[in-house]
Amino acid sequence: MGNNSRRQFLKNTTLAGIALGTITSSPKSSAKEPESVNLECSVTTLDYYGEGPFYTDNPPIKEDGKIAKPDESGQKIRISGRVTNLDCTEILHGTIVDIWHANDAGQYDNVGYNLRGKVIANEQGFYMFETILPGKYLNGSKYRPSHIHFKITPPGFPTITTQLYFEGDTSIAEDAAASLKNGQYDASHRIIPLNDGIDGIKEGTWDIVVDGEGTTTGVNDLHINKGIIYSASPNPFLEQVTIKYGVFSNSNVGLFVYDLEGRQVAKLEERYLTSEKYEATWIPEATLPTGHYFVAIKINDLQVHYMKIVKV
Repeated sequence: MGNNSRRQFLKNTTLAGIALGTITSSPKSSAKEPESVNLECSVTTLDYYGEGPFYTDNPPIKEDGKIAKPDESGQKIRISGRVTNLDCTEILHGTIVDIWHANDAGQYDNVGYNLRGKVIANEQGFYMFETILPGKYLNGSKYRPSHIHFKITPPGFPTITTQLYFEGDTSIAEDAAASLKNGQYDASHRIIPLNDGIDGIKEGTWDIVVDGEGTTTGVNDLHINKGIIYSASPNPFLEQVTIKYGVFSNSNVGLFVYDLEGRQVAKLEERYLTSEKYEATWIPEATLPTGHYFVAIKINDLQVHYMKIVKV
């Protein structure tokens, strides 16, 4: 099976809130089959323009994930996702995600490290960073679409260099790199939507699929027909949240929450369940810090789906 026809995790950019607390779970009858989803494990491709002329060596590690300064001009965005190997069966924790891009006016800082930095995928393979939407700049007679540069380095494996683009950008169609739809520079899976988040920050999800060896998430030929997290509401939450999920065949099921360091902060469910739709209501402890978390569902110890969530 070729790299471009591998299975992948179902992506979902829905935000919700979740925290430590009391849990009650109850089965719900399955009213309909789950919606069809893209099952391709899309290997992260190189970008046609490569590194470009504006990379600066040795950028700082951003422990808080904040690439932009608080007073940086421009639309604030938050990008998150997971790093896995080429068939999406192993999470590549410790992967270095090196980020750089232009400012709101389309200019790069070539003297210091403004809008430059590294984040590291946590123990669950998740990464996240906050910055601003880069401005466009002329490339010859045409504007390059808004883009973010990446150097992605899994532990012990070569670095790949690429770029991320954004849906709805009118400059993509005429851009020599962003418009490519096949081959080793195919940008199709590197054009992502940005959705409204909290505090005026736009949210985007981009899962990175690169060569490496990590922690097994399941068996080869990972399937999405095992289970799914449908929703979490309210979105975001303060006092309690309800997670709705589905189990597609009788299985041992776990529903867990992880913080940005990859530490498990809550167990919502861990028992044998029949094929049904379920929900778990969680009353949080007020002491859990506000911020972003990830909720993941495991079917027979195979982590098949995750959702980014937020506590306010």
